[in-house]
Amino acid sequence: MTESRIKRLATTLMDATTDKDPLVQEQIYNALCYLGESEPEEILNSCDEYLRQHDKLAYPHRVIILKAMETVVKNNIALLDKSTAKVVIFLASNEMTKSKEVIRDWQQAASNVLVAVGQRFINKVMEEVLTKFQPGILPHYFVMQTFANLSVSNVFGMVPFLNSILGTMLPMLGMAKQDHMKSVFCYALQHFSESIQEYLANLDKAPDPTVRKDTFSNEIFSAYEVLFNNWLQHREAKLRLAVVEAMGPMSYLMPSEKLEEQLPKLIPGILALYKKHTEAFYISKSLCQILEASVNIGSRSLDVQLDSLLGTLHPQICAPADPSVPLTVKNHTEVLRCFTVLACSFPDRVLAFLLPKLESSNERTRVGTLLIMRQIINSAPSQMEIKKPFILSSMRLPLQDSNNKVKRAVVQVISAMAHHGYLEQPGGEAMMEFLVRQCALPSDAPKKQPLDADDLTSDSVQSISVNTLFLLSTTVDRMNNVLWPYLLEFVTPIQFTNALTPLCKSLMYLAMKKQEEGENASLIRYDLNANLPSPYALTTRLLVVSSQPYVGDCRGAAALRLLNVLHYSIHPALDQLWSKKVPLLVEHIEENTEKSLSQKEWEEKLLLFLQETLAAVSDNTWICHFVTEMCRQLNSYNGFPLEKNFLYKCIGTMLGACTSKDLVQKQLQELLETARYHEEAEREGLASCFGICAINHLEETLAKLEDFVRSDVFKKSVGLFSIFKDRSDNEVEKIKSTLILCYGYVAVYAPKELVLSRIEADILKNIFQYFNTKDLTLKLCLIRSICMISQAIYNGVKCGDFIFSRKAELVAQMVEFIKAEPLEAMRTPVRQRAMITCTYLVILEPHLSDPDRTELIDSCLASVLALPPLELVKERDENGGDALHKEMLYGDTISALKDLLKSLLQRNLTPHGLQDMFAHLGPWIKSNKEHERQRAVEVSAALLDFYLSKLNVSTVIPFYNLGVLIALFSPRCSDSLASVRQHAVDCVYCLLYIQLCYEGFARDHRDEMVEGLKALKKGLEEPDFTVLFHTCNNIAMVIGKRVPPDQLMSLLLAMFEGLADPDKNCSRAATVMINSLLKERGGVLQEKVPDIMSIIHSKLEEVDEEHIRKAAQQTVYILASQHKSVVVSSLLGSSLPFDSHTCTMWRSLATEPTLTSQILEQLLEKVNRDVPYKESKCFLLGSGSERIATPLPLAATCALYEIMSAPESGAAVLGLYPPLFVTLLLRVSCTVGVQLPKNLQSRERRSSSHGPAPRSLHPCSCAVETLKVMLARGGSEEVARAVGSAGGWELMATPERHHDGITVLAGAMARHAGPRLPLIVKNLIPTLSSVFESQRITTTAFFAELLNSNVVNDLLLLETMMDNVTGRQKDACILVRMLALRGLGNIACGSPEKVRKHGAKLLASMVNGMDDKDDPHNLVALEAMSSLSKLLDHVEERDIQSMLLHIAIRIRPFFDSEQSDLRQSSILLFGNLTKFSECNCEVFFEQILNGLVTLLLHLQDPKPEVVKACKFALRMCGPNMGCEGLCDMFLNHLREDRSLHYGEFMNNVCKHLMQSYPEMLNRLILTNLFYFKSNWVDIRAAAPMFIGFLVLHVDEDHCQQVDLDQLISALNLLLKDPVPAVRVKVAETLGRLVRIL
Repeated sequence: MTESRIKRLATTLMDATTDKDPLVQEQIYNALCYLGESEPEEILNSCDEYLRQHDKLAYPHRVIILKAMETVVKNNIALLDKSTAKVVIFLASNEMTKSKEVIRDWQQAASNVLVAVGQRFINKVMEEVLTKFQPGILPHYFVMQTFANLSVSNVFGMVPFLNSILGTMLPMLGMAKQDHMKSVFCYALQHFSESIQEYLANLDKAPDPTVRKDTFSNEIFSAYEVLFNNWLQHREAKLRLAVVEAMGPMSYLMPSEKLEEQLPKLIPGILALYKKHTEAFYISKSLCQILEASVNIGSRSLDVQLDSLLGTLHPQICAPADPSVPLTVKNHTEVLRCFTVLACSFPDRVLAFLLPKLESSNERTRVGTLLIMRQIINSAPSQMEIKKPFILSSMRLPLQDSNNKVKRAVVQVISAMAHHGYLEQPGGEAMMEFLVRQCALPSDAPKKQPLDADDLTSDSVQSISVNTLFLLSTTVDRMNNVLWPYLLEFVTPIQFTNALTPLCKSLMYLAMKKQEEGENASLIRYDLNANLPSPYALTTRLLVVSSQPYVGDCRGAAALRLLNVLHYSIHPALDQLWSKKVPLLVEHIEENTEKSLSQKEWEEKLLLFLQETLAAVSDNTWICHFVTEMCRQLNSYNGFPLEKNFLYKCIGTMLGACTSKDLVQKQLQELLETARYHEEAEREGLASCFGICAINHLEETLAKLEDFVRSDVFKKSVGLFSIFKDRSDNEVEKIKSTLILCYGYVAVYAPKELVLSRIEADILKNIFQYFNTKDLTLKLCLIRSICMISQAIYNGVKCGDFIFSRKAELVAQMVEFIKAEPLEAMRTPVRQRAMITCTYLVILEPHLSDPDRTELIDSCLASVLALPPLELVKERDENGGDALHKEMLYGDTISALKDLLKSLLQRNLTPHGLQDMFAHLGPWIKSNKEHERQRAVEVSAALLDFYLSKLNVSTVIPFYNLGVLIALFSPRCSDSLASVRQHAVDCVYCLLYIQLCYEGFARDHRDEMVEGLKALKKGLEEPDFTVLFHTCNNIAMVIGKRVPPDQLMSLLLAMFEGLADPDKNCSRAATVMINSLLKERGGVLQEKVPDIMSIIHSKLEEVDEEHIRKAAQQTVYILASQHKSVVVSSLLGSSLPFDSHTCTMWRSLATEPTLTSQILEQLLEKVNRDVPYKESKCFLLGSGSERIATPLPLAATCALYEIMSAPESGAAVLGLYPPLFVTLLLRVSCTVGVQLPKNLQSRERRSSSHGPAPRSLHPCSCAVETLKVMLARGGSEEVARAVGSAGGWELMATPERHHDGITVLAGAMARHAGPRLPLIVKNLIPTLSSVFESQRITTTAFFAELLNSNVVNDLLLLETMMDNVTGRQKDACILVRMLALRGLGNIACGSPEKVRKHGAKLLASMVNGMDDKDDPHNLVALEAMSSLSKLLDHVEERDIQSMLLHIAIRIRPFFDSEQSDLRQSSILLFGNLTKFSECNCEVFFEQILNGLVTLLLHLQDPKPEVVKACKFALRMCGPNMGCEGLCDMFLNHLREDRSLHYGEFMNNVCKHLMQSYPEMLNRLILTNLFYFKSNWVDIRAAAPMFIGFLVLHVDEDHCQQVDLDQLISALNLLLKDPVPAVRVKVAETLGRLVRIL
């Protein structure tokens, strides 16, 4: 019986192989394999029988069965007995050969079965398959393929058969006419040959160690003759490749003499294939095998073939390999192997062929040849040993190649040569020089890596070369003596600059290795190496490149480290100093970055290091040689301006240290003659050189400059400086510029005690003759030089005694330069530099005259303040890079102006001096151009701050101009520009402190009120008029309290002037004193109030100015405080919707709490007096009617909104909170779905088309907005926010969801406004019996949600509310009944302790709700279930016991309801009921078992909330099931926050179920069968899976209770389900049924 059941299962699965879904097919295959693991022989026999009986089954379905058989055989090969093996072999053999046509998938699957069985039963397999392999009859394609695969998978078992197979096969080769048969013979021969080779290679392990190569040689040769002579010429490319693949392995087995005999034909035959096939890998692989076989037999024929071999193989390497096509890369490898084989046998001829190719004009030929050279240098070292000189000499041409790909290949060859000793030979140095040249290639601009890997940049050649140089220096020991000290030759030539970092690193490493060998070894032997650079040249070069330490991959650190290692070779005396100082310099580089390093500070460190070096050596001859070398190197740095500039400074330092005055003069002369004056960096460098030199040689320096001035340079005639005679005028100007700069630097650097006496006599005398110039460079140099001279005088020892007689002249000259600058733009730094110079000049004695001072101030102000704004310049200037430079220049120029004015003010620190300064600045401060005001006020703030900081009052004097100055700045505190506002406050702040100082307070005295101004600045950042106005008001208060009485009038008079300020913001500051007349006289104007209101309204329409609006609001407030009823009536009479001006006027009534309360009460009375809407027949819709809002309550609601939207109304709203809330809540309730009157509908449309109306006039929206603003203003912002974030306001206005919105509101009130509720509840209770259904719904919903909170219990409202809500259970409205049940259920959450007291009453309400007859959509029942779930935790057990079974049975049908909320609620309730099952344990356990399958399957419910409910219910059921393992699983795996792996979970559940309740198996299976028809796909799929897991874990003893036939039939039917996922699970379960058969 069991057997037939397994067979039936297998048959069911095999019947299903016709399923078209690949996943189902996969599962059927898995199920068959699973059955096979249990009963391999039975299943193999079933498959055999099935395939034999279903002869007509299409082959794709047969393939699934055959694949399953292969897997079962493979996994159980050791268990199979011979008889089963025979059955399988026979079936597979027949399946494989049934069709004479080749049907690959099917026959391959059958062949694989045979190969799998052949692992153990090779003889049986061969016995069967050989019957299909008869002499003289062409075998089936897959017979040969099976032989081939068997020979690979079972070498030792198969090789003994090969001789007879070959014997039978050879005559068949001639019979094969079809290409696929020829291919399979080739495939077989290839694998046979490979198997034989493996067998021969492992003879020690082989069953028959007597087997020899010659056992097969003749047969293999016979086969070879057919393949080579007949098939290789075939037109079909695939066949030719198959032949070639076979011939490679075959060549090893051919008789030696036959192979030798065939080579003259074989090799040309193979080579010819390269032309016919684009994919060359198989040809190359085979060729390499043939070449190896030929070399192994010591062939003599290869010699003749060599030229054609080389000629054919070489282009294969020259065609670049494409990394995205793996076979091209493999082909390259095989061809290079061929070259290795040939080079080992014919080194001379291979080289003779390759080396001339290096001269080819074709780039690919050159690259390919170099790749081959690298290969044979590495792989044939012994054969190449004597060829080294020849190979090196042939590399001359490649070394000159400019192509990047060739260069990279050459670098790779050099690397190979280095490892094999080539570079120690003559000619090796040329290779190294090439490598260093590549390291020096310029780095390209960074760009994306090109897609074409062949498209090399010089950057990649450089990086490869750098890596190679470093590797050769550090890892190839034999290279040490080649590279050291030879690499030093590349340090000084400028063309190798880019290679310095790798060079220095390599040299340092090599030098350190030499030092390890013994100290003397690291010394540079100049006697042996004439070409090496001198110590002076090396030191100069390494020091100069260190000045730009981060260039060229951080060459500064590398250069300094090398310098340190070479210290002994530079000078023996430097050991101690350098070993201490150089590491500190390197550390400084490494601690900084290119951005953070101060270049000036770094150069000073290097120059100090140079000075210390010279002091340590202390040898004048050495220093003279050194300075000569430095001067000699100057020209090398043309094109490297920064390095050259630093070299000049080094030369200045060296000359300063030089004791020979003749040498100093000679070198200075030479420097003047050879300088490139047209380059700015060079002019700077030369000047700083002269300056540094002047520290120790002032006389010589000035004398040399004097000679230069008198020379013919500027006269254009022949003489001492005749070298300049051909220079143009422009160049002469540049020479003059340099000369003037030199004088400036000399003045700065030279000792002050020596230079002061020479300034007017020697220096200025030579400068003054050049002022009359238009050349920009000369101008800037003149200004800089005068500035340096002024600084030198100022810093001089006797500064106070020095009278600078030519000061006024120089200031006038600077003013001329400033005035000559164009006003429409700032293109040069002339203004800035000239003002800096004047700043230093005005400090010096004597004083400037008043006219000169005025001219200087006005010229500078006009030149800077009137410049166009920077933003405008940026827009005009399209060059983005220039914009940043302009911005910096603008900033520097403003700073220079501030410093100059401070310098002038310093000379007259008095109120008069201040007044004089602001007389110049005043017009700019009041300018109508923003940028001019902004700059002027910024400068003013800086000046006043400076004045205050320098002020030192010895006697109390009046600050007579305080009022005028404060009036100048205080209106600017509301300027349209934020920066002006900020600076204006600073100005007022300083002025008030200056006043306090003049009143006698100490300068560090802090006044609390004045300090308050600083805090006000924050309010001036944003241009918010309210804040500005408030801040200005505060500033005015401070000023008023701190300005002395005698200044007040002048302040006011000057303030009135400010009303006409062109900036409206500033004029607003004047509106602070308005509306006083009405305050005095408004009481007698009652009759005129409507007219006045009308006038105010019309004025507001005419003038749209904020300060006018504020003043109008003040007016309305004053009127209302005197005549409130008239004002309210007048405003309510305004047409709806209220325009913005009417709204403004309403809001003004919120200012004072008492008045506001009275007005709110009037408006509430108007809302409640009239009915909210009138019914109107709607003719278009037939009998229906629509509700139209009444106008007065609508207008009053809008007015309430406007008043309460004003923040000031808060206190009044708080006082009237309950009546306001209840009135507006019921107003919302009564306006849901209410329409506007027709006249207002059209008006609202009109107003919205003219411009946005303030708000919607729709009655409900209007009421909701007013309620919202009432809550916010009444201190319940949290309530409004909570309702808004939950979407409650929108819900409230929606007829269908209004009650949900009220629920959200009530919840928020309970949370955030509890103390307000007693009065609200009291006011709402009467509306529970309102005639308006909407009000009953609203109030019931409000109460229902309040009962959800404990706050009603705390406020002693619970009983009252519960009684009132219970009374609504008989309401005519379903929604009210439903909400009443919800409210009663909510008591469980809000006041759980009260549930026990009222338990019976509450439960009765719920059970009645479940039995509600007038409940077509189960709304009341659903609510009853939800509420009952909540109550169960808190009721007395005795109250529930009597109803427990009734409820459980009543809710069970809802588990599978189509409505997800019913499923959720009923399942949750079921879970809660389990708590009370202890007394009725057995009865209720039965209910749990009835629901268990349903709950487990609904874990796959499409609705997440139902899944969540099932998890809860199962967790609750767990403890009642009497199975601890199951209980733990439910508790651990079904936590809400945990995701569930359903399959794994069900597997474990079923394991526990079958351990604890095995007798339940049939019942559980039958319940699952019911769900085979479920509408939900996931549940349909889960049911068979559930059964599968039950079956998997049941004990054999309990299997008989299952009606297998019914189960298999049901599964069979479900196997035809339209959804593949379901069919997959059925197939899986069918496989598992083997457990219960």
